[in-house]
Amino acid sequence: MAEGQKLGNLAVELGGPRLISIDEVPDDALVVTVSAVGAPAAREAFVRPMDYVRALELLKDSITEELYGIITSENGGAATVNGWLQGTVLNLPVIDAACNGRAHPTGLMGAMGLHKEPSYISCQAAVGGNPAQGRHVSLYTQGALERCSALVRQAAVQAGGVVAVARNPVSARYVKEKAAPGAITHALEVGEKVLAARASGAPGEAVARVAAKAVGGELVARGKVTHRELKTEGGFDSGRILIDDRTELTFWNEYITLEVGGQRWATFPDLIATLDGDTGLPLTSAEIRRGTDVYVLVSDRANLRLGAGMFDAGLFKSVEEITGKGVIGR
Repeated sequence: MAEGQKLGNLAVELGGPRLISIDEVPDDALVVTVSAVGAPAAREAFVRPMDYVRALELLKDSITEELYGIITSENGGAATVNGWLQGTVLNLPVIDAACNGRAHPTGLMGAMGLHKEPSYISCQAAVGGNPAQGRHVSLYTQGALERCSALVRQAAVQAGGVVAVARNPVSARYVKEKAAPGAITHALEVGEKVLAARASGAPGEAVARVAAKAVGGELVARGKVTHRELKTEGGFDSGRILIDDRTELTFWNEYITLEVGGQRWATFPDLIATLDGDTGLPLTSAEIRRGTDVYVLVSDRANLRLGAGMFDAGLFKSVEEITGKGVIGR
């Protein structure tokens, strides 16, 4: 969230961004996705604000068609405002139609079903890494979507954990059919309600309940983190969190399963979130430590704005392999 605030504030200070509805965009206009790829908990992760701009410039300079606008890959602490700075600097509108209205672990999940288009040639650019540590990388790749996504993930590893990415030019018509229109304005609405609760001086529990109601969910647990496992490998974070030794969350970048007393309560792509016990604001798995006081928020997937990648069970096989939990069909 701190990274998102930094990027968003910088964009606003520079005079932007310009947010438009997908309905305003001509069907044949070219739209590009921007994202960050990597492991949030990686200790050497380093991406400068202008790296986001440079990634989009690399992609823009490598395609022949004129670029109309930008969409973000997902909603998240920094992802919701991804595109604001690029759009401001390059004078491009940010379109209110994320690839997915919730965060997801893999690039294919945020590709709006393009992996099912045999003739589609993916174009992806990635920039990131600390130059002072000799880790700065700049990459442009073109080819099969899955291969390009794997190369970008490896670029994140070489860069120290995370890279800024611009990828997968498509027509606005495709975005209208496969993305999650309204995802950004929905996030803004949720944020306004949470900020209003904070401004009123409401305690953390009240703020958390406002957040839960805003996303059509509920608070299902509160307690202290008694156990946390985290492994950063291959450009991903994965692990397990226990709250009061009774509530278990598994994660692979995002929370995947929630079990209370051994019973399954929620499964990705349901929204599972942890909120700070004192403030009611979101805490990611990368930020949580043993002893942290948290609320657990759950909202059914039916309440979310989801893109095509969330309706392909084949993309969830890797989630099951990593977490060891049943996900498909749950």
